[in-house]
Amino acid sequence: MKSNSSIHILSPRLANQIAAGEVVERPASVVKELVENALDAGSTQIDIDCEAGGIGRIRIRDNGSGIRSGELPLALSRHATSKIFDLDDLEAVSTLGFRGEALASIASVSRLDLISAVEGETGSKVSVEGRDMAPSIEASAHPKGTTVDVRDLFFNTPARRKFLKTEKTEFGHIDTVVSRQALSRFDVGFRLVHQGRVTRQLPPALSESAQSERVANLLGRGFMDAALPVDASAIGLSLKGWACRATFNRAQADCQYVFVNGRIVRDKLVSHALRQAYRDVLFHGRHPCYLLYLELDPAQVDVNVHPTKHEVRFRDSRLIYDFLLRSVAKVLADDRPDQVLDQGASLQPGSSDQYSDSGQYQAGMHFRDHAPRSDGFDVLLQLAGSAESIISSEPVEEHDIPPMGYAVAQLHGVYILSQTRDGMIIVDMHAAHERITYEALKQALDDRGLVSQPLLIPVTMHVSQREASLVEEARDLFEQFGLGVQRVGPETIRIEYVPAILRRASHEDLVRDVLSDLAEVGTSDRIVEARDNLLATMACHGSVRANRQLTLSEMNALLRDIERTERSGQCNHGRPTWTALTMHDLDRLFLRGR
Repeated sequence: MKSNSSIHILSPRLANQIAAGEVVERPASVVKELVENALDAGSTQIDIDCEAGGIGRIRIRDNGSGIRSGELPLALSRHATSKIFDLDDLEAVSTLGFRGEALASIASVSRLDLISAVEGETGSKVSVEGRDMAPSIEASAHPKGTTVDVRDLFFNTPARRKFLKTEKTEFGHIDTVVSRQALSRFDVGFRLVHQGRVTRQLPPALSESAQSERVANLLGRGFMDAALPVDASAIGLSLKGWACRATFNRAQADCQYVFVNGRIVRDKLVSHALRQAYRDVLFHGRHPCYLLYLELDPAQVDVNVHPTKHEVRFRDSRLIYDFLLRSVAKVLADDRPDQVLDQGASLQPGSSDQYSDSGQYQAGMHFRDHAPRSDGFDVLLQLAGSAESIISSEPVEEHDIPPMGYAVAQLHGVYILSQTRDGMIIVDMHAAHERITYEALKQALDDRGLVSQPLLIPVTMHVSQREASLVEEARDLFEQFGLGVQRVGPETIRIEYVPAILRRASHEDLVRDVLSDLAEVGTSDRIVEARDNLLATMACHGSVRANRQLTLSEMNALLRDIERTERSGQCNHGRPTWTALTMHDLDRLFLRGR
């Protein structure tokens, strides 16, 4: 700061350039803001034409409602908008843009032409060149809609221009922005051109098949092949879209798209809830893939949190968290082998097995021998009987082959080979049995509920004042999961009772983890996660081991249990439990028909 500096008002030009630093980071930011304006104007077709990665030129044309001739200069002013009028409108924003900063910010760092026409007018044009000027209106023929032509981005702020990447990289960011907008609005057509070459041509997708085709076009065919449809609703909430099976995953979280009222968001609460939904089925260190659309009352979500509008704040974060977690977890749990194999076979409990005699297969057969009682699992010993599965010996018609088929052999005491209607299936018997035992134990415990056990000596913990306040605010949440925590001082809490199954766990670490979640996302399911981790270990020790010879009856009983068990496609650690090869796959492997 200069020693003789004095307080003064920034010039409009400098103020706009500073504002542009928040809104216009790169050419892709220009495309995002202008496409959002076009969508707010009711467009059904948006054309984006770029040159030199968007640095040289960005021209966006839409067929929306257009701007009246007399309002064109006003549209380039800061905080000029047609989308909000008072504070009530700001508290229930239903449009993508609302601040009225985009056009002014873009115009301050570029040479910009704005051409528009409303229904019944021939069209008008205004131009600015990155400086505070009074744009003049001139006639310009234009169909109904608007064209924004942005040239020489950052020509008057060379320092900003130096931070831009190569043309190829910058255009890659533009393509990402257009793809996300195309995923948000299936009813709108998009056309993206770079250097005169069409790179995206996406007509409106009004039918379900057309929408699936657009998603496959933008996210890859593999995404749609692994996608499970999501369609859930609650009071005031709706969730639609696709969540991919856990077998389709990524090393980075780069295939995760969540739209809230049509706006793509990156929200910690949403990401945490969806990550927890995949907790039981995803391999460690991998990230799930999903494309989801959350709709709720605009008054229940605050989008005025960040200049780029990527972040939102929910008024009832715990409700949103639980709704997302339960909705996606249910879709993953309901994905059974018949859906994966597209067989459409009936999966009624006690399905018949043509190889069965009077033999029985027990899902918890090794539980009593291998349960690690020293870790506190003995509290569930009486639940082991709930994990048993008895298969009927009634014969079935030959044409009524179940999805997982019938066992024909056991390979090296590790894998089960099964013949299906149109190929074969290979099952990892330990991994599959582990999932079956785990789900049975969870169900048995859920039916019975979490039983609390008082600590002989209550544990006193020193925490921050904020964490101590969270204990008071979330007392119902702690009690819901059988954990008794009380605030006994400004920075002191006391643990008085815990779930019986977790009595040997580290109670202080568990409470600190819960408080960390509460501070970050407003809710927590750490207690359930800790319980499930113990049950998973328990199921692992209680499952059939390698080199144990099974009879055909036992193998087929295991296949039937796979068919009706939730999340049976992966074990508790995220490894696949089975894989299928069709006759077409086998013929191709052996070059048959060539």
